[in-house]
Formats: sequence, C-alpha cells, structure tokens
Amino acid sequence: MTLSLFSQFSSPSLLGVPLIIAALTLPWLFFPAPSTRWLGNRTVTLHEWLVARFTNQLFLPLSTNSHKWAPLFAALMVFLFSINILGLLPYTFTPTTQLSLNLGLAIPLWLSTVLIGLRNQPTHTFGHFLPEGTPSPLIPVLIIIESISLVIRPLALGVRLTANLTAGHLLIHLVSSAVFTLLPSMTSVAILTAILLFLLTILEVAVAMIQAYVFVLLLSLYLQENC
Repeated sequence: MTLSLFSQFSSPSLLGVPLIIAALTLPWLFFPAPSTRWLGNRTVTLHEWLVARFTNQLFLPLSTNSHKWAPLFAALMVFLFSINILGLLPYTFTPTTQLSLNLGLAIPLWLSTVLIGLRNQPTHTFGHFLPEGTPSPLIPVLIIIESISLVIRPLALGVRLTANLTAGHLLIHLVSSAVFTLLPSMTSVAILTAILLFLLTILEVAVAMIQAYVFVLLLSLYLQENC
C-alpha cells in the first residue's frame, strides 16, 4: 500500500526515455506567444498583466540594483506555477514533487545571491554572522548558528515546495480512493467524500499557486539582504 501511494511520485519513462523532460518542456507550449501588433489578444494581455503585477509586488521593497533580476524571477514563477497546476490533472506527472529538481533550482539561485553580497558589500554580508555588541563568549556559537541558518536556506526552499505538493497529491489520492471504495456500499457517504475531494482539489490549486509565489518571494528576500 505504501509503495502504491508513493509510486505516483517516481519519474516515469517511456522506451528508456525519462518523461520528466516532457513534463518540464510541455508548460512552455501553453504560454501565449507575443505578437508584433500594437495590441495583443485578451489571453496575451491578461498573461502580461498578471506577470507584471506579480513582478511589481516582488520587487517593490527591493533596491534598484535588484530589478535586473525581474525577468529571471518572473519566468521562474510562471514556470513553477504552470508545472504545479498541470500536475493536478489526471495521468500527469509533477516534476516539482522531486526534491532533486527543487534543490537544483534553489541552490544555484541562493548561491548567486550570496556571491553577489560577497562581491558588492562584503562587510555587510559578513556582519550577518556576528551582530554588533555580541559578548565574547557567544561569538563562536553565534557564528556557527548563523552559518548553519545560511546554508540551510536552499534546503528549506526545496523541502518546502516538495513537501507541500507531495502532501496535497497524497491527500487527493487517498480521498479519491475512498470515494471509489465507498460508492457501491455507502452511496451517501461517498457523495459527501466526493464533495470533500472537490474542496480539497480547489485547496490544492491554491497551494500550487501560492507555493510558486512563496518560492520566488523567499529568493527575492535573500537577494534583498545582499543587494
């Protein structure tokens, strides 16, 4: 039973070719392509407006030097958002349930923010490890604690995204299995469970959108500390 529950998160393959490649490239096909006309259609206009609003909200508290990161963060947010939503469809695979993929996104971006801080303002960056006025006996302990908290940030980013999506998919799988099991013998209970499943699916859609936003928001906060 445990293996069947978690088998949905194993990367599928067809003729030896991992289908995670198709799952990563497929969302880009659904994005509306910009046209050369002065005014695009409603889909393109709505897409551009949503991306602009999210980007403006992300970079509002950041300095002007950080605004060059806006295209990267906007593309990452739209990418994660589309992958999470498409993964809720039946007979699909969600790449963001793989911790390796999430860490592969989190570690390079987090490391880039740290390196930018070390290059642009090294004194301020190293100042985070030891606050001013710290008693001498606590200096080694604080340095170790701050170093661990800094290194654990990309791990927390990847684990947060993986755990939230995995938990939601497991709940949907368990509740849907209960609906099919109860339908022949207890129809009324199965209908109530199906209503719960519908509400849970709506919640999971909200979680998929929020987790993509939170992932990029935390990266922008890390960038704010170093720029």
